[in-house]
Amino acid sequence: MDAVRLIGISRSALARCGDGAQIVAEAWQAQALAQAVGRLLADSGPPQARPAADALARAGVRLRSLPGGAAEVRAVRLTGVREPHHALEELAGFLAELCTALVEVAAGAEEESLYWHCLEALDAAGEAADHAVCLRGSLPRVPS
Repeated sequence: MDAVRLIGISRSALARCGDGAQIVAEAWQAQALAQAVGRLLADSGPPQARPAADALARAGVRLRSLPGGAAEVRAVRLTGVREPHHALEELAGFLAELCTALVEVAAGAEEESLYWHCLEALDAAGEAADHAVCLRGSLPRVPS
């Protein structure tokens, strides 16, 4: 499955989240997706972009396990990145939306553990977003 389509599926999943724990679980899904996109571009992308792609892949390594016993890591469906510029723009935008949702959950968290999970996920998503933006900037421009 192409990265842009998978990011769209992830956005839809985030929109369907009913509580803070589900949003944190989606944050770890997003980490896995960022890692997979980074790894794919590090392995097969333009040589000059490979260090930035590797940095994105390493940013996704924070993934430990998905809270709530998620049955599947969505990122395993990634098969390609047809339009790297567009995919990285979408990924960075999705991660920014996720960060906003995590801040809202953390601000209203009544359980200390949920608060700390939100902060950890927020830090990881912000780092991945930064790397996605840097990687996009390192890709060669495609003529319009």
